[in-house]
Amino acid sequence: MTDVQAVLDRSMQLGEEGRWDEMARMLSDALRDDPDDAYLLCWAGVAERELGNDGAAYDLFRRCIAQDPPDAHLLALAGSGLAAFDDPDAERVLRAAALTQPDLATARVQYGAYLARTGLFEEALEHLRAAVSLDPDDPVPHGELGVALALKGDMAGAADSMENALDIAPTDSWTRLLLGLIRLESGDEMGGAETLIEAAAERPEDGEAQIVAALAAAAAGWTDAAEEAIARAEYSVEGADVELLREATDAIASGRTAAATLLSDAIVPSVLHDRLTQPL
Repeated sequence: MTDVQAVLDRSMQLGEEGRWDEMARMLSDALRDDPDDAYLLCWAGVAERELGNDGAAYDLFRRCIAQDPPDAHLLALAGSGLAAFDDPDAERVLRAAALTQPDLATARVQYGAYLARTGLFEEALEHLRAAVSLDPDDPVPHGELGVALALKGDMAGAADSMENALDIAPTDSWTRLLLGLIRLESGDEMGGAETLIEAAAERPEDGEAQIVAALAAAAAGWTDAAEEAIARAEYSVEGADVELLREATDAIASGRTAAATLLSDAIVPSVLHDRLTQPL
């Protein structure tokens, strides 16, 4: 029989090193001997999700939940995996995690994040603020509290929470991008542009981020920064962003007012909403 704990210890070490393919193979091998072990199933789902194998990840999370695991951490992980696929069982599983161990920050974060994305803001904020209190040195609760506040429309509170998250994890380019968008949405054009330019430089593969940063820079009158972001965008955009890049390039060429108008009227509200509502 497989030494499940030894496999879990080694696989999670591989995950911490970003060696997701090796982690997935190790757990898949272990599941041949223990196909119903909830821990193996859940962590295999995590590994497959990191590899972009969404179908395999979803199946593993479903199989994990079918074992009725009592571990709140496992329920939180598997529940968030189900939530990423809009599975109706996600709410039940995440609620069970938060109720089973209310002093576990991860469980409160995952449930609060789910509630925020479904529009139940007051209950979401209760769980997310509890998670911040339980683990104030973890950037994730601060960031998810910021997401919930932004979705609720409290942009000032959202910016404060995002800044707290970045104080703890200053290399988190995703949170920095959200903070830049939130600042623009709240009317801080210069602060938003500066933050977005920094975030876009940290995310060269993110074509949409380059376009937003270029428009923000152009609207602020920073021509060099706008040109640099557009140049990166030309190498990274794909799909629908190709048309967006064309519109942005035309607006930037037309001057600051055109760039600012496109940014505020069409780009920032849409991009911010899309990014805020992505599953945790």
